[in-house]
Amino acid sequence: MSFPDEAGMPEETSPLKGYTVIEIGHSVAAPYAGLILGQLGADVIKIENPRGGDAARGWGPPFIDGMGPHFTALNQNKSSVAVDLADEEQCRQLKSLILDRGDVVICNLRAGSADKLGLGMRALLKEKPELIYCELGAFGRGGPLSLRPGYDPLMQAYCGLMGVTGEDATRPPIRVGVSMVDMGAGLWSVIGILAKLLSRRDSGVGGSVETSLFETAIAWMVTPIARYGMDGTQQQPQGSGAAGIVPYQAFRTRSGWLVIAAGNDRIFASLCDVMTRPDLATDPRFLTNGDRVRNKHELLPLIEEFALRYDSDALSALLDNALIPNAPVREVREVVSDEHLACLSLLNDADGGRTVGLPIRFDGRRPAGFRPAPPLGQDTDWLLAPYRSADC
Repeated sequence: MSFPDEAGMPEETSPLKGYTVIEIGHSVAAPYAGLILGQLGADVIKIENPRGGDAARGWGPPFIDGMGPHFTALNQNKSSVAVDLADEEQCRQLKSLILDRGDVVICNLRAGSADKLGLGMRALLKEKPELIYCELGAFGRGGPLSLRPGYDPLMQAYCGLMGVTGEDATRPPIRVGVSMVDMGAGLWSVIGILAKLLSRRDSGVGGSVETSLFETAIAWMVTPIARYGMDGTQQQPQGSGAAGIVPYQAFRTRSGWLVIAAGNDRIFASLCDVMTRPDLATDPRFLTNGDRVRNKHELLPLIEEFALRYDSDALSALLDNALIPNAPVREVREVVSDEHLACLSLLNDADGGRTVGLPIRFDGRRPAGFRPAPPLGQDTDWLLAPYRSADC
């Protein structure tokens, strides 16, 4: 039995070709991990509820073939198998599939659910020690919150990310506009799975990989936590800026917004020259980055006044000529038509819309395999047929 390989994924950019991943997941975190492994060449079998499938199918509009943008983006290069986990016989078939063909299981069901179904980490590893089982939970095992459900915005709130995001502490909380906690947890899952696959090559033994949304969100907070540990101060929202670096933020121009990143004293001195204010570079208030941070309320209005004299393109050209890092604040429509992006061949155009490839290259080549996200249950029959009882 072989998997469909419509894209003809080349060996040299498909290091996981020959491995089978069973994704018992939904929403964003586990599907994102499965997406990466699939783009690296693994055969990814997505398990979905036959009654509607992954809820992300309905996250829209827009919709193409009944699938919203979250689902189409996160479920390329996968097979879809519809399994009713409340049905004992279908659960048995899924377990047989895992024990027979699975190298990796990724599971982000609610804490304890997989264990009750006989599909949990301990049960499957006992029967198949070479299996790698990745449990991607909300709060992780251990601790009083282990059984609580969790989602990206809850973790951005609970773990402090919203507390350091936004314009200032007087404004309503702001969530980062992409599911960075979910996707980060997917990335940590992949890192753990690849490490386990590497160790299994020598030992022949698999094992468990555990991560969670909570742990991932706390990991993103590494700098604010370090700051608090040093002097007990809370990092405050910085708008478009960065805590501890000035100037390092977006400034309004005549035509939009431009980020100016003068991250060291040399670049700041160059900025002062462009502003025709070389005196600012030797002003005791702004002499070092620490001075500029402490006195930013005096410095930033001077840069704001300067930026408003130009439109974004003209100011960017002026800064480029002085080797001062800068970038316009752009909308998605501008990003997808970017000339540099086109040269990197990172986007895929397909019937299901435009999707993003893996942001890595092997020996100069990007993983090129692509199959669009599958209709619900399209692969159920051929994948589960060998495990069905004669009376089914």
